[in-house]
Amino acid sequence: MSIDFIFRIIGMVILAVVGGMLGNQFGTMANTNPSDSTLPVDQYRFLFGLMGALFGLILTPYFTTRPARAIRGSLAKATTQSLVASLLGLVVGLIVAALLAFPLSLLPDPFGNVLPFVGVVFFGYLGVAIFKMRQQDIFGFLSALRGGSAAGSKEGASGAGWAESRTILLDTSVIIDGRIADISRTGFLPGSLLIPRFVLNELQYIADSPDNLRRQRGRRGMEVLSALQKEPAIPVRISDIDVEGMREVDDKLVVLARQMRCPILTNDYNLNRIAELQGVTVLNINELANAVKSVLIPGELMTVQVIQEGREAGQGVAYMDDGTMVVVENGRDYMDKSIQVMVTKVLQTAAGRMIFARPDESTN
Repeated sequence: MSIDFIFRIIGMVILAVVGGMLGNQFGTMANTNPSDSTLPVDQYRFLFGLMGALFGLILTPYFTTRPARAIRGSLAKATTQSLVASLLGLVVGLIVAALLAFPLSLLPDPFGNVLPFVGVVFFGYLGVAIFKMRQQDIFGFLSALRGGSAAGSKEGASGAGWAESRTILLDTSVIIDGRIADISRTGFLPGSLLIPRFVLNELQYIADSPDNLRRQRGRRGMEVLSALQKEPAIPVRISDIDVEGMREVDDKLVVLARQMRCPILTNDYNLNRIAELQGVTVLNINELANAVKSVLIPGELMTVQVIQEGREAGQGVAYMDDGTMVVVENGRDYMDKSIQVMVTKVLQTAAGRMIFARPDESTN
């Protein structure tokens, strides 16, 4: 038996009784000066009671369980920071309304009776709206004050406050990738890493896959997550927060990032594009890796080891320590040898940076 059905029965009984009472009053009034077409009081009571029972059976969920379910869903989507900010805003709004209630009550009727109540509703809503809208600034300011009293530096405390209040959502792909553990140790990710439960469930599903490769990737993601939780440099939180009405993990992440106003850390190209189209900030590890690669200009010399043949005739291929591909002209003659080459061209592609070079004849 569902909760909707129980409330329908309760609403049907209550409105049937109320309808019967109204029918009794209408029947009594109608029979004060009865005519030939006037119905008896019992029939009025029965008809109104029947209408009340019908309305109660149909409409009760729209006033009880469905609003309660909608409120519960909204609260489940809201973050702890949003709930605390809304509560603070409500308290401040009610305090302002209480301070204005007495002077407003001195106004002539009907303003003196109505405006205090209107003030409570208006300032309560205004406080919640303002505090929720500016929650990042408020919590950042409070964190800055707390950090400032300990550090004694206003600018340093402000940066620390913002770092503590920032939340970064993690995608499944970036956990499996593994580089997030090394990046977090460097301290370049300010704030806390948030892993929703649906991301953890997807990671567990991959780890339990019958495919050997997917199973290994999933288990590596579990190991990376365990290493992140043991890392003191940055806090890691796992939250049960979910997004209703969405089935795909990427869609849930984008909606959740928009609600929480926080970035998504990923290396998934498709998720990157979808999030950017919806105005969500994305931190892409692949872009970070390309950004920190060595910067070379044509004419510079460097030492590489040619390890394979290139696509074109006579070409050799080498790799730098950061994984950047170096295409060496006439490098096939130096297979499995370390040689000094001169950079001739640097090409930036969607897959990363590619360097073209030729053997330096002055030293080789």
